[in-house]
Formats: sequence, structure tokens, C-alpha cells
Amino acid sequence: MFGTTEPELADRPTPEVGRKLAAVRSLVERRQLDAVVLQRADAVAWVTGGLTNRIEAGNPVSAAWVVVTPDAAHVVTTNVELPRLAAEAGLDGFELHGADWFEPDGLLRMAEEVCDAPAERIGGFGVDVDDDLIALRLALDSAEQERLSALAVDAARALERALRGWAPGEVDLDVQARAAGELERVGAFGACLIVGGDDRVERFRHPLAAAVPMRHLVMAVVVAERHGLHAAATRFASAGPLPDSVRAARLAAAEVERLVLAASRPSATYGDALLALGDAYAAVGHAGEWCDHYQGGPIGYRQREFEIVPTQVDSRWWTTPISVGTAVAWNPSIAGGGKCEDTYLVQPDGLLRLTDTGEWPLEDGRPAVLDIVGGEAA
Repeated sequence: MFGTTEPELADRPTPEVGRKLAAVRSLVERRQLDAVVLQRADAVAWVTGGLTNRIEAGNPVSAAWVVVTPDAAHVVTTNVELPRLAAEAGLDGFELHGADWFEPDGLLRMAEEVCDAPAERIGGFGVDVDDDLIALRLALDSAEQERLSALAVDAARALERALRGWAPGEVDLDVQARAAGELERVGAFGACLIVGGDDRVERFRHPLAAAVPMRHLVMAVVVAERHGLHAAATRFASAGPLPDSVRAARLAAAEVERLVLAASRPSATYGDALLALGDAYAAVGHAGEWCDHYQGGPIGYRQREFEIVPTQVDSRWWTTPISVGTAVAWNPSIAGGGKCEDTYLVQPDGLLRLTDTGEWPLEDGRPAVLDIVGGEAA
């Protein structure tokens, strides 16, 4: 099991950043470009080894852009952020540039000046390279795997501690606040945080917290983000045994998850995994129910690096091999309260569940429902 110590940004290894800059420069050469500008928070976090610079939580556009040319790497930001980044971000090897925050399109203008090329020869401006960048980062290197492993344990632990503290009748917002507080204490951010209870879990795929008391059943969902990486998990708790209908829905979702995880092996394609997922829904008597909820897929610098469904055979990703080092978080759900989601790392000999704290009851090797009355799986 990987450790759970999150490295400081200034401690991130420069060889990791060097490899990524080399990969972007290979993209520049392959696409016959003069430069690539990375504006999105996910791309910036990836290429810098973890810089998120999160001023507005959830904003997909970074407050610092990275410009990569064949012979240099630049960070373009505002004059507000420049002193802090220069002092604390560990951006050795990058040339830093600041634009006045009040200048219209200041980052855009400065990035164009740094590139010294027309827009039609700049990836990220006149040329769409988003999918190319996703392809470069799907397989995480060893340093990224360490960071993701630490985050995954912290994310799962935040949910589990929040649910262990639930008392029947407590409102959903209070449980959600505990989970959010646990994440904040370890420097993580709940990019997605859902807590709901009782019949709302059975009726809705996304029972968002609504100041409603939860007396019998709680579902908590998180996608946590730290240093650009994401980890997803879902946990359930109950006060006493589950109703038969909810247990049946959970067993069906667990079987779908088992089959799609079994298909997510090295050398298989994402199309293979999606076909297995579609077949699994049919096998448990819920053919086509994947249409009713997001099904997940590879996770990393986005909550879903991409998401395709069993009918999208023409997608670029359909024939993409599942590589060792890729993280996946499949998210099957069945109407009536059935849902599974954990974050796994693809290894040469199978999958490793990263969202494993060692503190939660298991059923067939995967997270069960915690019965807060009996202390066992419901």
C-alpha cells in the first residue's frame, strides 16, 4: 500500500516535470505547431506536477497558464499571483510573466507575445489539443500514483468518518459538513460532494443535501481533488438492516461493477470495458439502465478524463488501450438505491483499490453498508 503523506508543491520532483514538458514538446512537433498553451486547471496541474493555484474553486480555467515552446517553458499569470508563485510554487525551469489583473485579456495577450506565433499554429488557441493532452496523462507515473494513493485514502476516510458520526435524525447538511471539514483538514477539496438519505436515495441518483433529516439510510459520495488529481468514492450507512429492495439494488450494482472492473485489464480497450458494462446491466436484469446515470471511467486530472457509453463505438477512446498506471472509477447505479464507486489503479496483475482505509466493513472484498446500530455490514 502506498503511503498517505502528501508532498509539498516545492518538493515535487523536477524529473517528473521534465518528462511532461518533453511529452508536450513531442506533441508540438507531431502536430507541427509552434507552441502549446495550457489554460485549463487540469492541464496546468499535470504539466507542473501539481500546481493548482485554485483561486476560484471549481473554475476550469487556471489563474496561471503554461506556455510550452520547443526551447522554453513559461508561466503566465496576473500581477496579483506572480509574487506568491515566484516565492512558493517551486516553478524552477519556468520563466514567469505577470499581466495587470485589470488589463482586458491580459493573459491571452501575454501568452501570444511569449509564443510569437499566429493563433493557427498554437495548440490551445487556434488548434484544439485537449484530447491529445488527456491521452498523454492517462497513465500516471510513480510520483503521481503516490499522490493519488494518498488522496484516495483521505477522500474515503472523510466519507467514512462523516458517516460513522451520523445519528438517525441528523440532517444531511451536517453529515456533508463533516465530510467537507475532513477534506479541508488534509488540503483537499470536494469537487463533488453529495449526501442524501432515506427514500431520496431510492428515488434520485443525485439526492443533493437539502437540510432533510436522515433516519434510516445515508449515501455519501465524493470526488476529492488535491494538487490537480481526483479520487472518487461512495459509502452507505444504515440504522439497522437494509430494506430488501435496497439490498437487491446494491447487489445488482455491485455485480455490474465487478464485471466492468474485471474487463478493465491491461491491453484491453475502453471499448471492451464499456461492452462489458452494458452486458453486465443486462445480466442483472436492468438492460440499458446505464442510460440513467453517469457511468464513470478513467479518473485523474479531471473527475472523468473522458466518459463514453456502450453505444459510442466511433469515439477516439473506444479503441484506446487501458494502460498500466491508469486510474479508473466506474460508477454503476441501479434504481432503488444501488450505487458503487471506488478509485482503482490498473496494475500489471490486476486492479488495486486505492480508496481503502482498512477501517470500513467489506462484503466480497468491496465496501459494504455500515450498520451504525449493529456495527456490522447491513
